[in-house]
Formats: sequence, structure tokens, C-alpha cells
Amino acid sequence: MPFSFERIGAAPLAENARQYLVRMRDGVRLATDVYLPAARQDDLPAARQSGDAAYPAVLVRLPYDKNSRYVYFDRIARLFTDRGYAVVVQDVRGKFRSGGSTVPFLRESQDGYGAIDWIIHQDWSDGRVGMFGDSYYGFTQWAAVAAQHPALRAIVPRMTTADFNTIWQPEGQSAPVWLEGIEYFAHHWVDNDSYEYRIDRSGRPVIDQYEEAFRAIGARSFWFDLLAPRHAGLSTQPGLHPFDARPVPVLHCVGWFDNIVAAHMRDYVELASRPGWDAVQYLWAGAVDHENYRLAQAPVRDEDDHNTNEDALARMLPDYAHPAIDFFDVFLKGIRPVSSLPKVRWELGHADWRTSSTWPPPHSTERTFWLTDLSRATGPLPGASLADAPVGDEQDTQWAHDPDAPVPSLIEDSFAYLHGYPDLAPVAARDDVLAFSTPVVTEPLDLAGPIGVDLHVTSTAPEFDVFAKVVDLHPDGRAHQITRGQVSVRAAEAADEIHLDLGHTGYRLRTGHRLALILAGSDHPLFLPAPGTGENPWTALTTKPSTQTLHTGGTCPSRLTVTLAPATTTSPSPGV
Repeated sequence: MPFSFERIGAAPLAENARQYLVRMRDGVRLATDVYLPAARQDDLPAARQSGDAAYPAVLVRLPYDKNSRYVYFDRIARLFTDRGYAVVVQDVRGKFRSGGSTVPFLRESQDGYGAIDWIIHQDWSDGRVGMFGDSYYGFTQWAAVAAQHPALRAIVPRMTTADFNTIWQPEGQSAPVWLEGIEYFAHHWVDNDSYEYRIDRSGRPVIDQYEEAFRAIGARSFWFDLLAPRHAGLSTQPGLHPFDARPVPVLHCVGWFDNIVAAHMRDYVELASRPGWDAVQYLWAGAVDHENYRLAQAPVRDEDDHNTNEDALARMLPDYAHPAIDFFDVFLKGIRPVSSLPKVRWELGHADWRTSSTWPPPHSTERTFWLTDLSRATGPLPGASLADAPVGDEQDTQWAHDPDAPVPSLIEDSFAYLHGYPDLAPVAARDDVLAFSTPVVTEPLDLAGPIGVDLHVTSTAPEFDVFAKVVDLHPDGRAHQITRGQVSVRAAEAADEIHLDLGHTGYRLRTGHRLALILAGSDHPLFLPAPGTGENPWTALTTKPSTQTLHTGGTCPSRLTVTLAPATTTSPSPGV
């Protein structure tokens, strides 16, 4: 049967915008939409004559079609223009209506500079520019910071990171192959269009499934080839790193359920401790995922799905855009004092919005739970114990990893994790998964900060993966993920203790619930299973089951460490 795919081209131009083809330094022209405040857009010559036609501009540079329903910028622009901002939305080089080669990352710094320079030479510009956007169009903001155009005054990167390589390979660690994340380039970075198709992620060798797709399309993805089957390590910031550039005010917008929150929070934590940058770092952190679905609505009903329901979209967009607009009112327009912005505004999931002067909030404390009673770890939840004290004698237990029968992810799209919000209890009950939990809490347990797991694990395989998920175990037995992390380990090079960074969260474990931890050796189809032979998982044809042994107690203190909000925090905020 021929390989089936759908080609997605550019959507019709927005009625409330004017498109320009903006020339970059090398002569390539990038398709750029300009939205102006309505009165001035209707009669721009008269506004110019009255001297009331100059606005600060908010620039967005993205690869997902500036006119698509997916990014809804015709809707978002109205929220900005109603507050007196020009909005400039540009297809990046090689995507949709823009010219040039379809290669991510490498030209974004120069093109960001060129776009800003074009803006400030327009009659409607007052010479001040901010940037806004999610994911890749959060990255393009950091690339523009590295170019150091003097007109760039503030940025609002959402659900992103300054260096995408830290998603695939966090510094100092090896990570399992995040198939879902790398596959993104095979869909969106082939040529000007995007391509929808389904891959059999269980077929071997896995890389052949993508080769079939590229043959059918008649083109291939340059950046996918740099990541698979071997990670070439080419920098996504080939010039000056933005953190070494001139500091600009930053509002970091993160989602506690975003699948790349750990990478974004590493950026925030680093800059919040850097002289020069620290004074202009701000954090907005909500109980949302990468696609802006909310914990309060999970799992998402049809009437609340902003991806398909126009009323739901209208309800979602103000919460999405207004924090950025308020930030720009301070740092672009200068009409509000800096003191009007909290340094940190964060949501405690299942509770309320709060503000604080730092993250984690002042007077937060760490609490350690020790993995004990391992004889019960292979049972269903509640499983073994997360105890307040370690055991004196060493204990161990085992779990199996079979690459041909991997632990299921239960979802195929972790970018929209809260849309489905799967119950992990069936996964925890598998005999190739370990489960641990605390006693039932008798008062709320408020998590607010980083979470980490330190484990002592050995394996019969030359290379193995460990997946850890911190879970809210409900009184009725349902188990929902709070945060997660994973690591790939080469047995010959393994340290005695393996650390997993599970990112940050703000989450209330409610009275009557338990905090739980589940450990596994795979998470498919989101991640490629380790073949158990030491071979490259992209190209492996054969597999070999393995056994992992978890040690705890004595000289092997395996443990979970969480950050707890102080008993009394800054007063709750009325909203986002």
C-alpha cells in the first residue's frame, strides 16, 4: 500500500492584516503580516498627520503558518492592538509564504535582527520592539536577543528554551530518544509546507519508517537527519549565546504540565542568578500544558477544547495574552511602573494563583521521601513506601524491560497532555513497573519548586533507561501525573547514584490523597525503547530483554526529593 500523507499549505491571509515581503540581508524575503490598532489601520494617513500613528511593535516569528487556525494570530492580534500595540507576525525562513531554505535555528538570529530593523523604519513604528510566542517562536526571541538589536526592549518566551539541544540531551546527562519530539522535524521542517502522516513507531528498524515517509513526500528534513539516527550535536545557537548578550527584560511563561518545562525552568533559574540578567527576570507559571490546556479542565471536554471550539478559544485567549500585554505596558510603553509586576506569579494546581519575590517562594523547604519496603514495589498502587526515614539495611527489587512489550505511554501527544490526562494506575499495576506511595495525607501538601529522584540501579543490559513519574494517587484509585523525568544509562559508565531531574511544579496534593512515584524502563510510543543490546535504538534490528535492580537503604539511599511551599505564602492573586 502506498505511504499516505497530507500536505498542509498556507491558509488564506488574514482580513485584518496587511502582508509584506520583507527583505533580509542576503536578499531572501520573509512573509510578514502587520496588524495595527483599528482606527489607525482604517485611516493611517490622517493618523500620521495628527502625529498619533506611532506604536510599539510586538514581533512574532514562527514556522507554523502565520495565518493558520492553529496559531490564531488574527484573534490574538486584536487583544494587542486594542491596547495600542502594532503586531508583526512573520513566517520564518523556508516556511509557508517565506523564501529561503527550510532549515531551523541557524539563521534565526540574523533574520530576527532584520525583522526588527525593518519594523523600526516603518512610519507606524515608535522604534520600540518586544517579542512574544510559544515553543519555536519562543526560541526565535532568544535568537533575536543574541543579535542585540538596540530596539529590542523585552521578550515573552512561552513554553520554550534558548537551546533546543538541552531538550534532547540535558547538559551532563544522556537521555532516552524522545521520538515524539524528534519526529516533529520530520513533519514540520521538510519544506515550506507541513505534513501529517502516521508512523509505525514499533517497526524495526525505526529509522526506515521515516525514510519511507521522505521518499513518498519527495523531500527530507535536514534537521531530522542531524538528530536521527545519530545526534550530530550541531548547536541551535551557532553564534553568540543569548545569555551572553545584552540583558533585556524577560517574562518567562511556563506550564507545569508542559513536556519541556524542565528545559525552560533551567533557563529561568540560570538567568535569575546571573548578574545583569537577574534584575529583569520575571516568571509566570500556570497549571497548563504545551498547548495551553488547563489542569482545571482536564480531561478536556469538547466544549472546552480551544483547538476545535470557537467559544472555548475566545475564553482562553485573554488569559493567554494579557500577562504579556501587561508586561509590555511596563517595558515597551512605560505606562505602568515596574513595581506593578510581581517577580513571580504562579498557580498552585487545584488551589489558587499566588505571587512571590523569588522561585521557589521564600522560606520553601525540601522534603525527602525514602524508597522502602521494596517487597511491595511490584504490586499495584499504593505499592511500596515513600517513607520519612531511610531503612538501615540494604534492600533490592527488580523490574524487567522487554523492548518488544514496552510500558505504554497511554497518550501519543504529550504536548496536549492535559487534553487526555490519562489514569496511570493501570500502568503502575504492570509487573515491569515499580510503584511507591506515601501514607494518605491528612492535610494539603503544597509542592512548589524543583523535584528530583536519586536512585541506585544496576542492569543486565549494557545500556538502559529509567523513567520516573511523580503521581497524585486519588482516594478512588485513579493516578494522575504531576511531573516526570527520564535518563539513559550506560552500565559501564554509570555512577553509583543516578539523578533524574523531574523539573518544577506548583501543585496541591489534597487531603485524602497520596503522593506516589512510579519507575519503569520504557515509555512507548513517546520514547524509543532501549533495545537491550547496546545498539542504536533507531537502527537496531534485534532486541534483548533485561532486568534492572533497584537498591535502597544502607549505602544506597534511593529517594524522592520535593520542594514544599511555606506554610504561609504571599497572599493569593485574584487571577492570571
